[in-house]
Amino acid sequence: KKLSEIYGVGPENIIVTNGSDEVLNFLFMAFADEKAPLVFPDITYGFYPVFAKVNNIPYEEKPLNDDFSINVEDYIGVNKTVVIANPNAPTGICLPICEIERIVASNPNNIVIIDEAYVDFGGESAVSLVPKYDNLIVTQTFSKSRSMAGARLGFGIANEKIISDLN
Repeated sequence: KKLSEIYGVGPENIIVTNGSDEVLNFLFMAFADEKAPLVFPDITYGFYPVFAKVNNIPYEEKPLNDDFSINVEDYIGVNKTVVIANPNAPTGICLPICEIERIVASNPNNIVIIDEAYVDFGGESAVSLVPKYDNLIVTQTFSKSRSMAGARLGFGIANEKIISDLN
């Protein structure tokens, strides 16, 4: 209830999990397979390929630009389950919300996961896009900026159908 008040969404738009890794794993299991393989940057959070391998999900890693930024064009209309840490880890480089929206809008038949584990350190949250797009889920954690790693508290914000599927 408190998260829904803070983020301006209904409680039905939130799933609370055992750290954000759990919601990421749930998302991979629920929304990625041979027909909807994963795509994410080649330099990013190291658990993405681990979760993909554990769940036997094919995946593609897209190279970063020479300046370590994400090439947004690599994710436009790919018809795959897109996973982007924003800001990216370990580079710390953020995509602006308008670029995230381009990615989400261009993949209407696939889930786009925006992992905001480090968003409080810089960058704008994509939660404001959730009411507009049925294929977007934003994940966050209490482990980083909120200094509660030992509590193992993470959450995802998406439309009610995605949250219902995850539950």
